[in-house]
Amino acid sequence: MDLEEQTASLLSSKPVPVTEVNATCLIKGLNKDEIVVEAKKQLQLAGPLVCVNLLTYCLQVISVMFVGHLGELALAGASMATSFASVTGFSLLIGMGSALETFCGQSYGAKQYRMLGVHMQRGMLVLLLVSIPLAIIWANAGQILVFLGQDPEISAEAGRYARFMIPSIFAYAITQCHTKFLQTQNNVVPMMVSTGMTTLLHVFICWTLVFKSGLGNRGAALANAISYWVNALSLIIYVRISPSCKNTWTGFSSEAFHGIPKFLKLSIPSAVMLTLEIWSFEMMVLLSGLLPNPKLETSVLSISLNTCSLVYMVPLGLSGVTSTRVSNELGAGRPEIARLAVCVALSLVVTEGTLAAAVMILGRRVWGYCYSREEQVVKYVGQMLIFISVSHFFDGIQSVLSGTIRGSGRQKIGAFANLAAYYLLGIPIAILLAFVYHFGGKGLWMGIIVALFMQALGLAILTICTDWEKEVNKASERVHSTKAASDALLS
Repeated sequence: MDLEEQTASLLSSKPVPVTEVNATCLIKGLNKDEIVVEAKKQLQLAGPLVCVNLLTYCLQVISVMFVGHLGELALAGASMATSFASVTGFSLLIGMGSALETFCGQSYGAKQYRMLGVHMQRGMLVLLLVSIPLAIIWANAGQILVFLGQDPEISAEAGRYARFMIPSIFAYAITQCHTKFLQTQNNVVPMMVSTGMTTLLHVFICWTLVFKSGLGNRGAALANAISYWVNALSLIIYVRISPSCKNTWTGFSSEAFHGIPKFLKLSIPSAVMLTLEIWSFEMMVLLSGLLPNPKLETSVLSISLNTCSLVYMVPLGLSGVTSTRVSNELGAGRPEIARLAVCVALSLVVTEGTLAAAVMILGRRVWGYCYSREEQVVKYVGQMLIFISVSHFFDGIQSVLSGTIRGSGRQKIGAFANLAAYYLLGIPIAILLAFVYHFGGKGLWMGIIVALFMQALGLAILTICTDWEKEVNKASERVHSTKAASDALLS
């Protein structure tokens, strides 16, 4: 069985257990023991990364939960500001920071350890500079939301919340660079510990600032900023003092100011890849407000998006694992192991997707009660969960394949694939089904399913057609060209 056939098998609807990877992922020169070793490596990385993703996601959720006790207007403003911050700030920083998965991961695989610190400093420099215009946008969030047709009173509340969140964006930029720096070294437990401690502390900070300081919902926004900085400073201190980073962090260097165009060449497509997907989901919620009975449709679409984001934390962790394993192995000059890593990750995510879909379908009649007591909402959420389960399955597959693209440094092609999947197919089909054929919110989510399927298909074809030997050569050229430039500066 060649690579095309094995990948087609992995992408079929039938889940492929990890124990059967040897039968579906036959790669010349690799035996069952090597496949088991690869699976263990990925699971050891995936656990902490999933925890980090969940805990980071909980920071915003906890803040909104506290604000929910202040009244409907405060909750609406905080929710709108949180969504605005995600779309206009956090998603861009996550995307741009993902370029470090290529640079740091391949440098680590090539044993060019000192370059990891240089790449991280360069990433921080770029992301902090980008954060300045983003902070200006957040400072004017209220006016922007009114311009976009949102309710003036809610927009004003959201604007005040967003202004108090401005310090968060700079901390988030630093955190993203440090997490990629550690992740590509397979050093993920400290990230989990730092984020866990931050989340626990965040509950106390939120309670104090929301209920005791008199700041109200602005206290929740300020609590976000404090917690993000606590997490950032924890990672900064760890990297500077930990023996595990003594070879990869050798202090600040002027080398970080050089090679910025090369960083941008990957970081901008990385940001486009991610934001195209996130913006399309947010667009579905906005479009739901134009449907008949917009209050019901918007509420259910928001619940659906929240549920989708929550269960996506597992595939997101596997995406990070795939990126790390592929970049490390390409940097080390082992194309067959990089290809094996993709096959194993696909097997894991297909299995997870099948199990998660089954749980959502079986629990669809009760999940809605976590958000509402209204029978109409609960029933509608139950119907939507069937569509969410399907979208989650394909979302997991595309997340692993996206990790493969990032690990090999082909973000530009991935950005074009996402553009076609979401904006040429998914969203137009969603609008057609929702507004022309009157499927309502279900039609909008069907469009998302089409987009995810086409995204997964496009990335799968790209992965199948990959010349892994060529990718090793490109990784070697990328690693040694940056090292040569740095050595020239030092000499």
